[in-house]
Amino acid sequence: MSSSDKPSSPVPTGGGKEIPPGKPMSAGQHMLDKGAQMLQSLKPVKQMSQHVCTFALYSHDMKRQIETHHYVTRLNQDFLQCAVYDSDDSSAHLIGVEYIVSDRIFEDLPPDEQKLWHSHAYEIKSGLWVNPRVPEMIGNPELENLTKTYGKFWCTWQVDRGDALPLGAPALMMSPQAVNMGMVKPDLLQKRDDKYNISSEEFKEARMDLAEPEWINPQADYWKQQDKGSAVDIQPVEMKRRAPFP
Repeated sequence: MSSSDKPSSPVPTGGGKEIPPGKPMSAGQHMLDKGAQMLQSLKPVKQMSQHVCTFALYSHDMKRQIETHHYVTRLNQDFLQCAVYDSDDSSAHLIGVEYIVSDRIFEDLPPDEQKLWHSHAYEIKSGLWVNPRVPEMIGNPELENLTKTYGKFWCTWQVDRGDALPLGAPALMMSPQAVNMGMVKPDLLQKRDDKYNISSEEFKEARMDLAEPEWINPQADYWKQQDKGSAVDIQPVEMKRRAPFP
């Protein structure tokens, strides 16, 4: 059965190298999309107010690290939801979703649920989490609040292993941390910095005065305490064929 920690079978692509496989858009399809864009509200999409570029590691294989692009919607002061892409290009692939909650909400979650979440303090303080093209002085108040948050990120399309389509089970992702397995590879970081003409090291120095969370719940970043990751296996189960009697 499908598992998030095992490569999926090759996908027939018709001999092409496109990801995803498929024919180019026709003029008619472009016209239809433009017309729909003019006539429909697209309200949920228009609520995305920030672009964050950072990095993530697969919980089941932390040697695999990816650059991620989060497009953030704020539902209230304690909850954010992010559509996650593999780049900020117009042809970027939607590879997952991350939910971000305040420490207040996180502390009320059951312990088994907390194990699925990661902290953001190191990721932000170390200069890995950036808002491309937004001056630091504008973003700092928001960053100070985000250091106290926790995220749960499910990757649904493992493009880094060459998957031409979203295949298999979703993979749980972790945030970078200040320990060996959690450190972002220097070449991956440099590639990102070069793209945006920024210096993560300078961001790190500029954020030294950001307040540290008083406490990071050890149930988050669970792999650091237990040296164990998480994988999702898809198993057949008996279907529920009858609704419960009221």
